[in-house]
Amino acid sequence: MDDERTLRFTLKEGLSEEGYRVETAADCAEALEKLERDEFHLALLDQKLPDGNGIDLLKKIRAKRRGIQVVMMTAFGKFEQAVEATKAGCFEYVAKPFELDHMKLIIQNALSQARLAEEVGRLREVERRHAGSMLIVGGSSKLIRIIETIRKIAQTGTSTVMLQGETGVGKELLAREIHDQGPRRDGPFVEVNCSAFPENLLEMELFGFERGVFTDAKAMKKGLMELANSGTLFLDEIGEMSLSLQTKLLRALEMKRFRRVGGLADIHVETRIVTATNRDLRAMVEQGKFREDLFFRLDVIRVVVPPLRERPDDIPPLIDHFIAHWNQEFGRSVKGPTDEALQLLLAYRWPGNVRELRNVLERAILLESEEWILPEHLPVDLVSAGGSGPRVLETRLHAEGGVTTLAQAERIAIEMALAKASGNKTRAAEALGISRQTLRTKLKEYRIEAPAVHAS
Repeated sequence: MDDERTLRFTLKEGLSEEGYRVETAADCAEALEKLERDEFHLALLDQKLPDGNGIDLLKKIRAKRRGIQVVMMTAFGKFEQAVEATKAGCFEYVAKPFELDHMKLIIQNALSQARLAEEVGRLREVERRHAGSMLIVGGSSKLIRIIETIRKIAQTGTSTVMLQGETGVGKELLAREIHDQGPRRDGPFVEVNCSAFPENLLEMELFGFERGVFTDAKAMKKGLMELANSGTLFLDEIGEMSLSLQTKLLRALEMKRFRRVGGLADIHVETRIVTATNRDLRAMVEQGKFREDLFFRLDVIRVVVPPLRERPDDIPPLIDHFIAHWNQEFGRSVKGPTDEALQLLLAYRWPGNVRELRNVLERAILLESEEWILPEHLPVDLVSAGGSGPRVLETRLHAEGGVTTLAQAERIAIEMALAKASGNKTRAAEALGISRQTLRTKLKEYRIEAPAVHAS
């Protein structure tokens, strides 16, 4: 922003050669109009403009766009004006004439500081939202193998990774681990849940949009893919993305460039893609619900995360971790679950996986005042679904209103035997001391659906 045409031309040419996108303005009105229309990282601002004072314009810029860095340029500098400009948020106060190389160095330093401030803000937000819970906790052999695999994958820096597993198993944590352990760790980690937006909104969330592309588009908005440049873009629930948007995503991944919605200029990005899904994408390809070429582009390295019920050794350390977290969060001093409660927690199949365990413990610590978590502090469906032994059986019957009939006790015993046998009817029948055919009859009689058998 300068009324000297020669200076504007020189700066635009010199900075464009360095790879910067540069716009120029000759007065305050033109400058404000361009600032409203687009988003800038830095402004070079003359102190004296034909229609106003540069310091007044600096204050308006900082009020509208706090993230923008401003460098003041002047041939009439005074100490008092430099102080006023600094107080208003000026990064540097440069006297004219200046060397172009010197200005390039100032710009580089200003943008580095802006990126640092943006990253600090992002990390503080992540810490606020995930404090105490964003840790990979557990010691099972399956989890250890996954972590070792993840850390090997992370070192490549560019390979696309697909995380597959049920909802709540911790795919986001593993995606963050890939980012934090890799060469892009200093870049941003950007997450988007593909199931959280309608198709048109998801496209704008990913690729951004230009000012005026729709009624409420008062200013340009960067997309998450652009914000993830030099870092990692985590596409959660990728199986929920529409076919038309899959086509645009594939093109962006192949070309490493895209256009904002309503835009004309290509935007180049270098970002690692990590996806996650709880669906069978190969089956979706066969059904015509997912693009085969995108599937193969994303399925470079696949990591299958087993559900919590298949790694029970992780449950005790997770319980300890979440209790410590919620104690700190709520100012409590819960010591842990009693033996009976722990037995129920270990026996439960956790269809919601780690997320469900976290929520159960949060509820127990928030709503109850005892120093130990008791069976009655746990949800009734959890108590009625798992556990074995006389004390647990007594607790379960109590949860269902007391022993009323022999049939009720028989039904609970069958459910517990099936849970303990991981759905294997032969082993459950042996534990109950009855034949497999008798067990099948009882299952029909009580309308019990046996859980699916899982290999150990």
